[in-house]
Amino acid sequence: MIPIADSVWQLTGYPAHYVNSYLLEDILIDAATRWASGRIFRQLRGRCVSMVALTHCHPDHQGSAKAVCAKFGVPLACHNEDVACVEGRMPMLPHNRLLRLGQWLWAGPPCEVGRVLRDGDIIAGFRVVHAPGHTPGHCMFFRESDRVCIAGDVLANINVVTGKPGLRQPPPMFSADAAQNRRSIRLLADLHPSIVCFGHGPPLREPQLLMQYVAALRR
Repeated sequence: MIPIADSVWQLTGYPAHYVNSYLLEDILIDAATRWASGRIFRQLRGRCVSMVALTHCHPDHQGSAKAVCAKFGVPLACHNEDVACVEGRMPMLPHNRLLRLGQWLWAGPPCEVGRVLRDGDIIAGFRVVHAPGHTPGHCMFFRESDRVCIAGDVLANINVVTGKPGLRQPPPMFSADAAQNRRSIRLLADLHPSIVCFGHGPPLREPQLLMQYVAALRR
């Protein structure tokens, strides 16, 4: 695992930074695809895990969630607006062919949600920030003390074709409401984070790049 900040680690994967999970103290944030359980278990060996929390319900974030919860005997948490999708009572959103293909390739089985997250809740010292758009229940996790933010897929920091870092919005076909997601990008900027950790791409340690990106969106 890669240390990011105090009690924050990024789990490694291959290719590096393509599909990220994080450990905040003893809480796993996101669980990659269903094919990632082995690497997640290896990196969590010998550690205490108290919960798995999702930024949102998409195949590359919930894929190994049920397996991790079962192995460690811990609950799964997600925002209230994504609970029905996580539990398999509603389709993942947006409900289109591309996301259904992603489900077929990467998704894990539905899993009962043991803790429902709402805006303002605190987990491992991080505040839950509801940031909808990519999915209705997409949320970020923000720590006031050092302004570290786990931003999920509000933005990515990688070109998936070249592997080069760079801020970019999720493709509209993968967001339930692309316009709402742009508002959530501005919400991220309003937090004035010092470090931003993404679902896809390396951490951003130069906050001015985020501010420049958001300023360009507003023009």
